[in-house]
Amino acid sequence: MAFNREMDAHSLQSERRSASLASHATDWTCVEAMPLAGKNMNEWMVELDVIAREVEAELVSREIGCDLVEVLDAVNMVLFKSRGFKRSPVLVDSKCAYLHSVLSSGYCSAILLSVIYIEVCRRLNLTIVGSRVGEDFLIWPQTGNPEELFKVISGHSLFGIVNGKCVDDPRAKASDINSNSLPGLELATNRDIIGIALANLMRLHWKRASRANHGLMLTSPLRSVDHADDKSSKTNCLNVPLLRPQDLRFKMLNCNLLA
Repeated sequence: MAFNREMDAHSLQSERRSASLASHATDWTCVEAMPLAGKNMNEWMVELDVIAREVEAELVSREIGCDLVEVLDAVNMVLFKSRGFKRSPVLVDSKCAYLHSVLSSGYCSAILLSVIYIEVCRRLNLTIVGSRVGEDFLIWPQTGNPEELFKVISGHSLFGIVNGKCVDDPRAKASDINSNSLPGLELATNRDIIGIALANLMRLHWKRASRANHGLMLTSPLRSVDHADDKSSKTNCLNVPLLRPQDLRFKMLNCNLLA
């Protein structure tokens, strides 16, 4: 983190020479102590525990034990109705890709919604696994009987209840998944999930940077510093969001979450 702060300061001086820099940065004794929107990482992790306890309270109020269908229904009730979590069909806002922002707003990317779902269920002693299928990331309870996930209950299959409308979209590969093809999917590891989340964030910032800098290559700087003295270049630069090293702090959050 100290190295990133030093590199960040040099980048800011080179790219925005008119910007004022703080004389010193706070030295955190550990990454977990670094604040994110007013809370440190451990405090944000507690939010997942709180959600799990809300699901348990929902189950108690219904006088339900450990029935799989009822547990998932209670998870959906808390996440999507009580908490108001919503999946963004297209990632256009970086806040949907940061765990702490998602836990605050409820508006999230598909992969982070899956991460939250997996972690809440894990706290309820229910194992949820996932796999990338086309442009979608699908999750389902780990079971020795995949057929039960596709039985229609209350007009929907359990697999569809967990994954939403994407399994009913004829344009999506998710619609072709059935009890026979499900065991053939390669389960995503923790590393795979982190990689998907980071790749989505990188693509989002890359689109923003390339829109403002035509002809930008992946190995290029966000903007050329050779024309920094040009007044028009300076004016345009100030309006372009930069991808700062600390913008990838959610990687450490996810690493901590999925360790």
